[in-house]
This record gives sequence, C-alpha cells and structure tokens, in this order.
Amino acid sequence: MENIETGLLLMIVGMTTVFAILMIVIYLGKGLIVLVNKYAPEEIIVKKQTTPQRQTAAPAAGITNQTTAAIVSAVSVMTGGKGKVVKIEKL
Repeated sequence: MENIETGLLLMIVGMTTVFAILMIVIYLGKGLIVLVNKYAPEEIIVKKQTTPQRQTAAPAAGITNQTTAAIVSAVSVMTGGKGKVVKIEKL
C-alpha cells in the first residue's frame, strides 16, 4: 500500500509542478507580447494606389463585348489590377 501512496504523491507533485511551470511560461509570454507591442510597434506599410489599366482580351466567337468587359473587370477586381486576361474561350 505504501508504494501506491508514494506513486500518487509523486504524480500529484509532478503534475502540480508541470502546471505551475506552464502557467509561468504562459504569463511570461503574454507579458513579452505586451512589452514588444508597446515599445516596438509594427511598421505601417503604405501601399501605392494604382489605377487599374484597361485590359483588352481577344473574345471567342459568340461572346459579346459586354461579357468580355465583365470578365476583364472581374479579373481586375479579384487580382487587384495585377491580373490580365489574354484569351477567352467558350467551353
């Protein structure tokens, strides 16, 4: 019976020690985050505003100019003006 008591005591002491150390690590980490955010804030990057250029695409047979314009506009909006429609194929 003495072995079980010793085992339970070691388990309780070990689990308590691990829990206490983990709590110390968590609170030190939170404190570090607060200090870093206070004394070294993240740099604000200013993005240049570019106007999207008008794209032209070779429409496939049966696709109207309005549909081509809608597709080009959608690609421009979704890619932030970086994408370019080269060819439109009707499947």
